[in-house]
Amino acid sequence: MLTRIDRVEEKINELKNQTDFYVHEMKKAIEELIVPESVNVISYFTSSINISYNPDEESLCLGSYHIRNIGNQPITNPSLCIKLPEDSPFSFSGRYVYEHFAPNLKGNSSWERINDQSSKEEFWLRPIGKTTLEPNETLSFPNFQIKWGNNSSYSGSIMGFTYCDQFEEGVVVLNPINLNGMSYTQEDENE
Repeated sequence: MLTRIDRVEEKINELKNQTDFYVHEMKKAIEELIVPESVNVISYFTSSINISYNPDEESLCLGSYHIRNIGNQPITNPSLCIKLPEDSPFSFSGRYVYEHFAPNLKGNSSWERINDQSSKEEFWLRPIGKTTLEPNETLSFPNFQIKWGNNSSYSGSIMGFTYCDQFEEGVVVLNPINLNGMSYTQEDENE
């Protein structure tokens, strides 16, 4: 005759075997699950803006451009374009090199400008030494600067576009940087 403790142990073993069976079946179902291939990318800006109200000083936007692979497949040959509005007072600068620069100036974490360097409105950049962006990986072009004077009113959107072999038409940035303001001079105060 089984004691009460023996019956409890038997029930525990029965439940353990049942749990082991269910876990095994769930693992088997997950392994057989077919996940469709997904190629997807998002890009976005992070920025900080310092606006001067003195007409003799410049205002400044410090920003970074981020590309994130949110799909389950790698993307290849990523590049980006940062576009300033035509005829705007904004000037762009950042840490990038040109193709003709000496190899010792081009590090693996550098970015290379790939369009005409005389263009003041479009900045096409590609990472040096980084041709693949794996799933859940983020690639960043950090610490660029946009400057403008405050001696006249200004308005415009800084746009960004991400390109890769999988998205040759480009993917627009999620959050363009919108800058606008009015000039305030001493004459305005006296009116």
